[in-house]
Amino acid sequence: MKDFSKELSFKTSRSSGAGGQNVNKVETSVTVLWKVAESAFFNEDQKILIQEKLKNRINAEGLLFLTVSESRTQLMNKNKAVEKIMDLVNKALIIPKKRTATQPSKAQKQKRLDHKKKNSDKKENRRFKF
Repeated sequence: MKDFSKELSFKTSRSSGAGGQNVNKVETSVTVLWKVAESAFFNEDQKILIQEKLKNRINAEGLLFLTVSESRTQLMNKNKAVEKIMDLVNKALIIPKKRTATQPSKAQKQKRLDHKKKNSDKKENRRFKF
């Protein structure tokens, strides 16, 4: 897990929603911005991977942004924003292992057929016979 928090920039704004006068006066909502292409912490392949996986969150200028307004204090929102963006980027860097297709074993096939036969017999016995 790479710590690229020194490359992050922050913007504050007023939060929406409940909170009374605090919401109207204090800028508690925090937007964290990060230029993916200018990062010194990641190589080009990693940057491309991040840009592909997080393309919905990256704007036209190449900024990855995330807004947090969960808490009533700016500092807590800033910490949560940093934590969330780090988590987002680190999850984007994970390359899933390719699944190899396998065939069912003989025992599995036999078990399935036995179950089908048992069900068939059960339903056959329910029939009304003359």
